[in-house]
Amino acid sequence: MKDLLDIASLEKKQIEHLLSLAEDLKEILYRPIPKVPTLRGKLVVNLFYEASTRTRFSFERAAKVLSADTLNFSTGASSVKKGETLLDTIKNLRALGANLFVIRHPLAGAPHFIARSCDVPVVNAGDGTHEHPTQALLDLLTVKEKLGTLSGLKVVIVGDIKHSRVAHSDILAFQKMGSKVVVTGPAPLLPEPSEVSYFALEKGRFKVEVSPEKALSRADVVIALRIQKERHGTALIPSYQEYHQFFGLTTELLLKHLSEGGILMHPGPINWGIELAPEIEKFPRQVILDQVENGVAIRMAVLLTLLAGKKDENTN
Repeated sequence: MKDLLDIASLEKKQIEHLLSLAEDLKEILYRPIPKVPTLRGKLVVNLFYEASTRTRFSFERAAKVLSADTLNFSTGASSVKKGETLLDTIKNLRALGANLFVIRHPLAGAPHFIARSCDVPVVNAGDGTHEHPTQALLDLLTVKEKLGTLSGLKVVIVGDIKHSRVAHSDILAFQKMGSKVVVTGPAPLLPEPSEVSYFALEKGRFKVEVSPEKALSRADVVIALRIQKERHGTALIPSYQEYHQFFGLTTELLLKHLSEGGILMHPGPINWGIELAPEIEKFPRQVILDQVENGVAIRMAVLLTLLAGKKDENTN
């Protein structure tokens, strides 16, 4: 494949390849000198038109472990402030020698537009409310590590489903790997009927559940999401306090409903006291920092696949 733009267009075997490659590459991170020369001479440009911590820095870390050079773009210190268009920015950075673009943009479809206009690989690091494919891949990797399988699981996503690109990618990714996905949250934050038909890849694999307790029952994986208030325009819930009362996750609630061995995840950033109660930080079955670590391995696998085609002998 030339680009990684969404989960929707990936086949199961492509996902399996990326997960397997990430598992192999993760070992490099534990070496005394965590660096291999595989992508030496390649230039990865991170274009982030929205704020980011985990995604931006894990892409940069992944590139540097593979010995690629990086340029990090932010709108506040660029000619975007002078009116330069996205396409002109891409053309100029390509002229500077960019071999791959990682792009986060507030407009859905922006990475697809760039991929059609560019002769080098493009990776979607989150586009509007559309998708965030590498987050879904690192979530799959974390679940596979912790539970040993991605098939036959009940995955529950709690929160702002309608506006979350993470939710949209996870819904598709877990179904493609053979699991059932249930989503729950306040009614204004749940998918519209037309969106439900889009997300339901197979009959019985996707369900919208208004009751959080029913949704959480016997869950193998629970993914909590923050409220995407910056995408709402007007207030869609009465208050954060009320949200936490009905949809906030607590240790007591998780112990009551999680299956044996079930785990809790969150893509970050976390709003403590809203989607997660503060005591969750010490909950032994939350794997949030494992997700962060796996983000580096997954992004190494993506960069290597798009820039080198396959892992070569230099990674050994």
